[in-house]
Amino acid sequence: NNPVYFQVLLRSMRIAASVTLASLLLGYPLAYFLSFHSGPRKELLYQLVIVPLWVSYLVRGYAWKTILGSDGVLNGFLQYLHITHAPLEFLLYSPFAVILTLTHIYTPFVFLPIYASLEHVPRNLVEASQDLGCSPWQTFRRVILPLSLPGVIAGATFAFVLTLGDFLAPLLVGGSSGIMISNVVVSLFSAAYNWPLGAAISLCMLVVVVMILFGTERLEKRFTVS
Repeated sequence: NNPVYFQVLLRSMRIAASVTLASLLLGYPLAYFLSFHSGPRKELLYQLVIVPLWVSYLVRGYAWKTILGSDGVLNGFLQYLHITHAPLEFLLYSPFAVILTLTHIYTPFVFLPIYASLEHVPRNLVEASQDLGCSPWQTFRRVILPLSLPGVIAGATFAFVLTLGDFLAPLLVGGSSGIMISNVVVSLFSAAYNWPLGAAISLCMLVVVVMILFGTERLEKRFTVS
Protein backbone atom coordinates (compact mmCIF):
# COMPACT_ATOMS: atom_id res chain seq x y z
CA ASN A 1 0.00 0.00 0.00
CA ASN A 2 3.03 2.30 0.30
CA PRO A 3 3.16 4.46 -2.87
CA VAL A 4 6.94 4.82 -2.52
CA TYR A 5 7.51 1.27 -3.75
CA PHE A 6 5.30 1.88 -6.77
CA GLN A 7 7.19 5.10 -7.57
CA VAL A 8 10.52 3.26 -7.33
CA LEU A 9 9.16 0.56 -9.65
CA LEU A 10 8.07 3.19 -12.18
CA ARG A 11 11.49 4.86 -11.93
CA SER A 12 13.16 1.49 -12.48
CA MET A 13 11.06 0.87 -15.59
CA ARG A 14 11.87 4.36 -16.92
CA ILE A 15 15.59 3.74 -16.39
CA ALA A 16 15.29 0.30 -18.02
CA ALA A 17 13.46 1.81 -21.01
CA SER A 18 16.10 4.56 -21.34
CA VAL A 19 18.94 2.02 -21.22
CA THR A 20 17.15 -0.15 -23.79
CA LEU A 21 16.66 2.78 -26.17
CA ALA A 22 20.25 4.01 -25.77
CA SER A 23 21.63 0.49 -26.25
CA LEU A 24 19.58 0.04 -29.43
CA LEU A 25 20.74 3.41 -30.79
CA LEU A 26 24.34 2.36 -30.20
CA GLY A 27 24.08 -1.35 -30.94
CA TYR A 28 22.08 -1.37 -34.17
CA PRO A 29 24.26 1.01 -36.23
CA LEU A 30 27.37 -0.77 -34.97
CA ALA A 31 25.96 -4.20 -35.87
CA TYR A 32 24.83 -2.89 -39.27
CA PHE A 33 28.27 -1.46 -40.02
CA LEU A 34 30.04 -4.66 -39.01
CA SER A 35 27.68 -6.85 -40.99
CA PHE A 36 27.54 -4.86 -44.24
CA HIS A 37 30.45 -2.42 -44.44
CA SER A 38 33.37 -3.63 -42.31
CA GLY A 39 34.94 -5.83 -45.02
CA PRO A 40 38.04 -7.80 -44.02
CA ARG A 41 38.19 -6.03 -40.63
CA LYS A 42 34.93 -7.67 -39.54
CA GLU A 43 36.44 -10.27 -37.21
CA LEU A 44 38.77 -7.77 -35.53
CA LEU A 45 36.00 -5.23 -34.96
CA TYR A 46 33.69 -7.95 -33.68
CA GLN A 47 36.31 -9.00 -31.13
CA LEU A 48 36.73 -5.38 -30.02
CA VAL A 49 33.00 -5.13 -29.35
CA ILE A 50 33.06 -8.35 -27.32
CA VAL A 51 36.14 -7.40 -25.27
CA PRO A 52 34.14 -5.46 -22.61
CA LEU A 53 32.33 -8.69 -21.73
CA TRP A 54 35.67 -10.11 -20.57
CA VAL A 55 36.02 -7.34 -17.96
CA SER A 56 34.40 -7.75 -14.55
CA TYR A 57 31.08 -5.98 -14.00
CA LEU A 58 32.45 -4.35 -10.85
CA VAL A 59 35.51 -3.03 -12.68
CA ARG A 60 33.31 -1.35 -15.28
CA GLY A 61 31.02 0.06 -12.57
CA TYR A 62 33.92 1.50 -10.56
CA ALA A 63 35.46 2.84 -13.77
CA TRP A 64 32.36 4.94 -14.44
CA LYS A 65 32.31 6.04 -10.80
CA THR A 66 35.87 7.30 -11.25
CA ILE A 67 35.09 8.99 -14.57
CA LEU A 68 31.92 10.77 -13.39
CA GLY A 69 33.04 11.80 -9.88
CA SER A 70 33.54 15.41 -8.77
CA ASP A 71 37.30 14.91 -9.05
CA GLY A 72 36.94 12.46 -11.92
CA VAL A 73 38.29 12.41 -15.43
CA LEU A 74 35.25 13.99 -17.12
CA ASN A 75 34.84 16.89 -14.70
CA GLY A 76 38.58 17.54 -14.79
CA PHE A 77 38.55 17.55 -18.59
CA LEU A 78 35.57 19.94 -18.76
CA GLN A 79 37.20 22.33 -16.31
CA TYR A 80 40.52 22.11 -18.15
CA LEU A 81 38.75 23.25 -21.34
CA HIS A 82 36.96 25.99 -19.31
CA ILE A 83 33.58 24.60 -20.36
CA THR A 84 32.61 24.45 -16.69
CA HIS A 85 34.03 26.29 -13.68
CA ALA A 86 32.95 23.77 -11.06
CA PRO A 87 32.30 20.02 -10.97
CA LEU A 88 28.95 18.98 -12.43
CA GLU A 89 27.12 17.30 -9.57
CA PHE A 90 24.49 15.56 -11.73
CA LEU A 91 27.09 13.35 -13.43
CA LEU A 92 27.38 11.02 -10.44
CA TYR A 93 24.80 9.68 -7.97
CA SER A 94 21.89 10.32 -10.30
CA PRO A 95 19.63 8.41 -12.71
CA PHE A 96 21.82 9.77 -15.53
CA ALA A 97 24.84 7.97 -14.10
CA VAL A 98 22.87 4.74 -13.77
CA ILE A 99 21.61 4.96 -17.36
CA LEU A 100 25.09 5.71 -18.71
CA THR A 101 26.76 2.90 -16.76
CA LEU A 102 24.13 0.29 -17.62
CA THR A 103 24.12 1.35 -21.28
CA HIS A 104 27.86 0.68 -21.42
CA ILE A 105 27.44 -2.67 -19.65
CA TYR A 106 24.46 -3.99 -21.64
CA THR A 107 25.05 -2.62 -25.15
CA PRO A 108 27.05 -5.76 -26.13
CA PHE A 109 24.05 -7.88 -25.10
CA VAL A 110 21.93 -5.84 -27.52
CA PHE A 111 24.56 -5.87 -30.25
CA LEU A 112 24.98 -9.66 -30.37
CA PRO A 113 21.42 -10.75 -31.34
CA ILE A 114 21.08 -7.83 -33.77
CA TYR A 115 24.39 -8.75 -35.44
CA ALA A 116 23.28 -12.39 -35.66
CA SER A 117 20.02 -11.31 -37.32
CA LEU A 118 21.80 -9.06 -39.81
CA GLU A 119 24.26 -11.81 -40.69
CA HIS A 120 21.30 -14.05 -41.60
CA VAL A 121 19.74 -11.48 -43.94
CA PRO A 122 20.01 -13.05 -47.42
CA ARG A 123 22.41 -10.90 -49.43
CA ASN A 124 20.65 -11.84 -52.64
CA LEU A 125 17.54 -10.00 -51.39
CA VAL A 126 19.62 -6.89 -50.76
CA GLU A 127 21.16 -7.14 -54.23
CA ALA A 128 17.72 -7.71 -55.82
CA SER A 129 16.40 -4.61 -54.07
CA GLN A 130 19.28 -2.55 -55.42
CA ASP A 131 18.87 -4.01 -58.92
CA LEU A 132 15.20 -2.97 -58.86
CA GLY A 133 16.22 0.64 -58.28
CA CYS A 134 15.74 1.01 -54.55
CA SER A 135 17.92 3.55 -52.78
CA PRO A 136 20.10 2.38 -49.87
CA TRP A 137 17.56 3.85 -47.43
CA GLN A 138 14.65 2.07 -49.14
CA THR A 139 16.60 -1.20 -49.13
CA PHE A 140 17.30 -0.79 -45.42
CA ARG A 141 13.71 0.15 -44.56
CA ARG A 142 11.94 -2.48 -46.68
CA VAL A 143 14.37 -5.41 -46.58
CA ILE A 144 17.06 -5.24 -43.91
CA LEU A 145 15.15 -3.71 -40.99
CA PRO A 146 12.11 -6.04 -41.19
CA LEU A 147 14.34 -9.12 -41.39
CA SER A 148 16.44 -7.96 -38.44
CA LEU A 149 13.49 -7.20 -36.14
CA PRO A 150 13.71 -10.54 -34.26
CA GLY A 151 17.26 -9.61 -33.25
CA VAL A 152 16.16 -6.11 -32.26
CA ILE A 153 13.37 -7.52 -30.10
CA ALA A 154 15.70 -10.05 -28.47
CA GLY A 155 18.33 -7.38 -27.77
CA ALA A 156 15.77 -4.96 -26.36
CA THR A 157 14.42 -7.71 -24.12
CA PHE A 158 17.92 -8.49 -22.83
CA ALA A 159 18.60 -4.83 -22.04
CA PHE A 160 15.24 -4.13 -20.38
CA VAL A 161 15.04 -7.26 -18.24
CA LEU A 162 18.68 -7.17 -17.16
CA THR A 163 18.46 -3.47 -16.29
CA LEU A 164 15.24 -3.90 -14.36
CA GLY A 165 16.86 -6.55 -12.17
CA ASP A 166 20.17 -4.74 -11.70
CA PHE A 167 21.12 -3.51 -8.23
CA LEU A 168 24.92 -3.07 -8.33
CA ALA A 169 25.08 -0.11 -10.74
CA PRO A 170 22.46 1.91 -8.79
CA LEU A 171 24.37 1.07 -5.62
CA LEU A 172 27.68 2.27 -7.10
CA VAL A 173 26.65 5.35 -9.08
CA GLY A 174 22.94 5.93 -8.42
CA GLY A 175 22.73 7.62 -5.03
CA SER A 176 19.35 8.24 -3.41
CA SER A 177 17.77 9.48 -6.66
CA GLY A 178 18.98 6.50 -8.68
CA ILE A 179 17.80 3.70 -6.42
CA MET A 180 15.94 0.98 -8.30
CA ILE A 181 13.43 -1.63 -7.22
CA SER A 182 16.06 -4.36 -6.88
CA ASN A 183 17.89 -2.22 -4.30
CA VAL A 184 14.66 -2.02 -2.32
CA VAL A 185 14.29 -5.79 -2.41
CA VAL A 186 17.88 -6.29 -1.25
CA SER A 187 17.34 -3.84 1.61
CA LEU A 188 14.10 -5.52 2.69
CA PHE A 189 15.80 -8.91 2.86
CA SER A 190 19.21 -7.96 4.25
CA ALA A 191 18.65 -4.83 6.36
CA ALA A 192 14.98 -4.49 7.28
CA TYR A 193 14.38 -8.26 7.56
CA ASN A 194 10.92 -7.69 6.12
CA TRP A 195 10.91 -10.89 4.10
CA PRO A 196 7.16 -10.99 3.33
CA LEU A 197 7.22 -7.53 1.73
CA GLY A 198 10.47 -8.32 -0.08
CA ALA A 199 8.94 -11.54 -1.42
CA ALA A 200 5.79 -9.68 -2.53
CA ILE A 201 7.79 -7.06 -4.45
CA SER A 202 9.97 -9.80 -5.96
CA LEU A 203 6.84 -11.61 -7.12
CA CYS A 204 5.54 -8.40 -8.74
CA MET A 205 8.86 -8.02 -10.57
CA LEU A 206 8.70 -11.65 -11.68
CA VAL A 207 5.19 -11.12 -13.05
CA VAL A 208 6.33 -8.03 -14.98
CA VAL A 209 9.34 -9.87 -16.43
CA VAL A 210 7.28 -12.92 -17.43
CA MET A 211 4.72 -10.68 -19.16
CA ILE A 212 7.51 -8.91 -21.04
CA LEU A 213 9.09 -12.21 -22.09
CA PHE A 214 5.73 -13.59 -23.19
CA GLY A 215 4.99 -10.45 -25.24
CA THR A 216 8.41 -10.34 -26.89
CA GLU A 217 8.25 -14.06 -27.71
CA ARG A 218 5.02 -13.50 -29.59
CA LEU A 219 6.53 -10.50 -31.39
CA GLU A 220 9.60 -12.49 -32.40
CA LYS A 221 7.42 -15.29 -33.82
CA ARG A 222 5.43 -12.71 -35.74
CA PHE A 223 8.48 -11.16 -37.43
CA THR A 224 10.55 -14.32 -37.85
CA VAL A 225 10.72 -15.52 -41.44
CA SER A 226 10.72 -19.32 -41.61
